[in-house]
Amino acid sequence: MDAAFPPASSNRPSFSELVGVFARIGVLSFGGPAGQIALMHRMLVDEKRWLDEARFLHALNYCMLLPGPEAMQLATYSGWLLHGVKGGLVAGLLFLLPGAAVLVALSVVYLLAGEVTVVQGLLFGLKAAVLAVVLEALVKVSRRALKTGWMVALAVSAFVAIAFLHLPFPLVVLGAAILGALGHFLGDRRNGEGADQPGPPMPLPDWATPSWSRLLGTSAVWLAIWLGPLVVLHAALGGGHVFSQEAKFFSVMAAVTFGGAYAVLAWVAQQAVEVYGWLRPDEMLTGLGLAETTPGPLILVLAFVGFLGGARLSGLEPVLGGLGGALLALWFTFAPSFLFIFAGAPYVETVRNVRWLATALAAVTAAVVGVIANLAVWFGLHVLFGEIGEAAFGPLRVMVPVWSSIDPAAAMIAIAAGVALLRFHANMIAVLAAAALAGMMWVFLT
Repeated sequence: MDAAFPPASSNRPSFSELVGVFARIGVLSFGGPAGQIALMHRMLVDEKRWLDEARFLHALNYCMLLPGPEAMQLATYSGWLLHGVKGGLVAGLLFLLPGAAVLVALSVVYLLAGEVTVVQGLLFGLKAAVLAVVLEALVKVSRRALKTGWMVALAVSAFVAIAFLHLPFPLVVLGAAILGALGHFLGDRRNGEGADQPGPPMPLPDWATPSWSRLLGTSAVWLAIWLGPLVVLHAALGGGHVFSQEAKFFSVMAAVTFGGAYAVLAWVAQQAVEVYGWLRPDEMLTGLGLAETTPGPLILVLAFVGFLGGARLSGLEPVLGGLGGALLALWFTFAPSFLFIFAGAPYVETVRNVRWLATALAAVTAAVVGVIANLAVWFGLHVLFGEIGEAAFGPLRVMVPVWSSIDPAAAMIAIAAGVALLRFHANMIAVLAAAALAGMMWVFLT
């Protein structure tokens, strides 16, 4: 172990331990960004103590500012902190691969049989239980990050801005950062108190030390990994082939998905259905349902889109063409995330000791608590209710559940999981396994 490495404590894991834990995170990463961030917080901060609260939130702040799936990028960043590029690459891939494998398998089932509702039903118990995991993490993060009235006000404001005013996510985070920096320069340090404080300068391992040569080398390698196949496909197949179109389309998606998948899914659906003709409107909803009930980030729905486009338009045998389309979707959607982390993380780590940037990011931490709260509310409503309406009060738009559409089985599983985790502090894996079993029994009995 590198004695100079201080990610949180002396508990730096071996590489095999890192692989084991991130494999578990990948398999259990249900519940969208809120559930995934909660799961990583519980395992990496609370249970293993590989990262401390401040460093975890600092990494989360950076990932929230990036385009792409923030939870996958947080896993990559965490693995990078612990074992450099090798650790980040393994952590990011293990976060993605279980969900990607399940979604591609379900895409094959859908293409051949046209019916996946039974499989979706088997997973809904896990979704209900994840509500309890999200709530537990939200409570813990709020207690640790919101230690002043100023930070609480920022969190509430961010929640209102996103949930009720539907302001763009980047605008909310940028506003919080500006307020934090202004607070520092105006002499009001309350906005950074008790949050992601930089503390005294801390030694970093070689891979976390900023270097222009490393930045240029890393950027060149990952730009080639990301865009090289795009050039090859256009040269070999021409710009009009479905594989070339998918490579270009998903590369654009990777660069503009600020604020998570929901920020761009409507545009994705319009382009994939109306412009390219890769799938039908109802199939986009099917793909979204599959992505919501499988582990991994919601943006994995693009693998379903790419699969159907390749299956129908590539000229290959449908399953083979579909697998090619899904692989292209995954490659061009997620390769940029590794570029953003490996190139930018060393510089992000150094700003922990720049006071005004640290206070700006402390304010972002508070805003992120509000963002996670909004994700938790959104996720909870969609798990517990079959129908959600909307009410307008001036500029505010509020989601209103239709109470007659409540799913009693999901509610009972969620309550039982909440009691087990929050009251009795039961083992999370055991709780999720019991919830999955309960969900399967409910499906088969009804």
